[in-house]
This record gives sequence, C-alpha cells and structure tokens, in this order.
Amino acid sequence: MARIILLPGRWLIVKTNPELTWTDTTLRVRYAETDQMGVVYYANFLVWFEIGRTDFCRQHGFAYRDMEEQDGLYIMVAESRCRYKAPARYDDDILVRTCLKEVRRRVLVFDYEVYRQASDELLAEGETVHVITDRDGHPRALPEKYRDLFAAGPKHPGLGTRG
Repeated sequence: MARIILLPGRWLIVKTNPELTWTDTTLRVRYAETDQMGVVYYANFLVWFEIGRTDFCRQHGFAYRDMEEQDGLYIMVAESRCRYKAPARYDDDILVRTCLKEVRRRVLVFDYEVYRQASDELLAEGETVHVITDRDGHPRALPEKYRDLFAAGPKHPGLGTRG
C-alpha cells in the first residue's frame, strides 16, 4: 500500500514500504529488433519501456486507451534516459521491470530495469518523465481515480507478456 501526501501545489505518492512496487513484463527479442550482428538496436529499449509502462497501467487496473477515450488525457513523454549495461541479442527472453517512482499533480516518473532472463543479467536501466495533457497538449492534473489505482498497487499481476 501507499499513501498520498499533499504538498502546496502538488501531491506525491509515498510508499509505506521503502521498496517500490515493480511490475514485470516478459518478451522475446525479435529478429526485426536487432542489427546485422544480432544485437538489439539501442532505441528498442525505449520501445520496451513503453511496453512495460502500458502493462504497468493494466496491472494497476486501467488501460491507457481508456484514459485517452474516457478522460481525453494523454501521458506525454517529456524526458527519457537509458543506461546500457550489456547487449540484448536475438531470441533472448527479456524481463522489463517497471515502477512508478514519482507522482506529482501533472507529472509521472517511471523507472525501468531490463534483464536477460536466462542469466538474470541487468541489460539496461532507465527513466521516463511524463506530463499529463489534454487533447490539445495543455498540461492537466492526473484525475484522482488514477492516483488511487496507482496508490493501491497492482491488481492484475502477470498480464505483461509478449512472445
């Protein structure tokens, strides 16, 4: 569980447990994601972050598409960072771990870790910063229903798999 702390002009989700809640998404590296030497092209890690983030939302009880259609809100990427530790290769089974590190009124910060499952080797770690916007790109506050879903923790673990 987590608790929400209101600060002047913003709020944060603070975990009562010092460990962040991570969700797991598994995938297998496709040939199309690699270069001529069978090594994953670096930008694909950012795609995997997006897959992890989408699954994170699903595992917390909502689909990102529903946020767009029902609330007219979007989670726009404002910053991304990835630190590569080791190469991923064609046909590797990969684990993408995702957590919501910080929640502010209009900003979400996600952390990611990408592992090769066979060896449990850390391949990359990263972060994305997002601004909640409306259809016109204007910043908006994250509705309370989503804050509550994030604070409650994962409801549907194990949904994140892509073969």
